[in-house]
Amino acid sequence: MSRRRAAVKRTLLKDPKYNDTLVSKFVCSLMKHGKKSVAERILYGALDLISDREKETPSLEVFRIAVENVKPAMEVKSRRVGGSTYQVPMQVRSSRSQSLAIRWLVLYANARSGKSMQAKLADELLDAFNNRGSSIKKKEDTLKMEEANKAFAHYRW
Repeated sequence: MSRRRAAVKRTLLKDPKYNDTLVSKFVCSLMKHGKKSVAERILYGALDLISDREKETPSLEVFRIAVENVKPAMEVKSRRVGGSTYQVPMQVRSSRSQSLAIRWLVLYANARSGKSMQAKLADELLDAFNNRGSSIKKKEDTLKMEEANKAFAHYRW
């Protein structure tokens, strides 16, 4: 962390197709080696597949609810106190929880086997929308870690 001043938070431009900043953040997380057009094609294709499968809810709404369902409220951070390291539960800022949710969705969509990335991402988003899948399991695991280490909450500073 810089000793001089806090870094200026850059504002992301809205997505050209859906006019949404969350979609734009997701595209930037999905992007590899600076290939933004490929990442956009993957996400837009996944949202098209979602709209084909989920008739009653719009695909952008499914996407937003999926990201919201994966967002963690608490996480554990390592604190070194007197020669031993404790896992201290801490509350997560909203921007960090959103970026963690996006990171987990991309990670677990990529870890699925077979199919194209569009189909894997669509499946992971639909699973997160329905509160199941690997990214939801990761959220629940972080919650269990927080519950197990509640005794060390007084080391929070």
